[in-house]
Amino acid sequence: MPKVVDHNERRTRIAEALLRVAGERGLEAVSLRHVAAEAGVTSGMVQHYFRTKDEMMAFALAVVRERSEARLTAAAAALGADPPPREVLRTIVAEVLPVDEPRRADGRVALAFLAYTAVRPEVAGPLRADTAAMLAFVAEQIRAGGPRPGTDPDRAAVGLLALMEGLGLHLLGGHYGPETALAALDAHLDTIFA
Repeated sequence: MPKVVDHNERRTRIAEALLRVAGERGLEAVSLRHVAAEAGVTSGMVQHYFRTKDEMMAFALAVVRERSEARLTAAAAALGADPPPREVLRTIVAEVLPVDEPRRADGRVALAFLAYTAVRPEVAGPLRADTAAMLAFVAEQIRAGGPRPGTDPDRAAVGLLALMEGLGLHLLGGHYGPETALAALDAHLDTIFA
């Protein structure tokens, strides 16, 4: 009887190997040969599932997005029923920040993918869609939470996401520690909410 192959599992295994290579050595180290070795498969198998490096990168980016979404959903669900919007935003942003080793590894990969999509706009579509959805969600939370008078929720959402990205970069670079980043996040949320 022929062996049943789970093609999505194999593609995901290859993508996760790509993420490990990228997280440890950077995207410039990602090659068919390195990914195959990390995944414990042949280069031919990688080529069977991904015709080009861009296809492999796009699939790996989708895996990162799914993992991040699952982690954020779990963090928000842990707040219980009907949490205050400010607490939702603090929890989500804090969950994204690279404050421990697993999140630092994800942060390095996310940064590498951001640089990759900056020079390959054809692969950047999903990231732009995710950013638009996140901005809409954050703006809605700000509206629901009662912003300070004169605060534009849409502009405040852009500012909060920019703060999140900046804090993430500085944490990855070791410019300051998690306590400083979280204190800055809390101070910024205080300027948004009444």
